[in-house]
Amino acid sequence: MIEQSIHVLLVEDDHRLALLTKEYLETHGITVVHVAKGEAALEVLSQNHFTAVLLDIMLPDMDGYEVCRRIRTFSDVPILMLTALDGEGDIVMGIEVGADDYICKPFSSAVLLARIRSCARRYLGHFSTKTAVVTSGHLQLRPADYSVSLRGQSIHLTTHEFQLLYELASRPNLVLSRERLLELTHQDLSDAFDRSIDAHISRLRAKLADNPRHPTLIITVRGRGYQFIPPD
Repeated sequence: MIEQSIHVLLVEDDHRLALLTKEYLETHGITVVHVAKGEAALEVLSQNHFTAVLLDIMLPDMDGYEVCRRIRTFSDVPILMLTALDGEGDIVMGIEVGADDYICKPFSSAVLLARIRSCARRYLGHFSTKTAVVTSGHLQLRPADYSVSLRGQSIHLTTHEFQLLYELASRPNLVLSRERLLELTHQDLSDAFDRSIDAHISRLRAKLADNPRHPTLIITVRGRGYQFIPPD
C-alpha cells in the first residue's frame, strides 16, 4: 500500500488537534512528525525527507504563508495547508505562495487522508501510468523524473504544477475546463476550490515566463477553461 511509504510533517500549534490528527493518520500506516512552530518546521524539513507537509497558517512565530515561501526555496515536497481561514483570497494566497492543496477547518479526517494519499501518489511518481515524454516545440516534460526544460533551460515545478502542465501539454490546442483539469490532476471535486486552478496556472505562467497579460503558451478561453498552445 502506498500509505506505508508516506512520511508527513505536521505543523500545528493546536496540540489537541495535532494529537488527534497524528493518531488517526498513524492508524492508517502514515508516519507523522509534529512541530508547533514555523522555524522548527523549516529546520526539521531541511534535515529530513518527507512525503508531504500539513501546514497550519496561524502559527505563533510566523504565518504559514511565510513558512510555505521558505520551504519552496529548497524543497518541492507537497504542502497541504490546514486552516480556519476559508476566504477565497486566503485560499488563492496559499496556492500562490506554493501550496499544493488547501483544506479548511473543521475537516473530515477521511478527506484529509484521501488528500494526503493523492499528493503522495503524485510525489512518489504514481500519479498516473503515463511515462511518455511530452515534447512540444522547445518545451519538454519527462514524467519519469518530473523534469521540465524550455529552450534548453531547466524549470523547477512542484509535482502538482508538473502534472497540470503535463495534462495541458499532452492535449495541445484543446480547451480544458477547470473541472476537467481538477479531474485529470486527481483533485476531490466535492471539496476542491476551482479558483485553485487559476492560481496554479498563474504560477506556471510565471515559471515559464509566459506574460500573464498576453500569454502565448497557456491561454485563458473565457467561460470555457485553458488551452495549451505549442511554443515555436
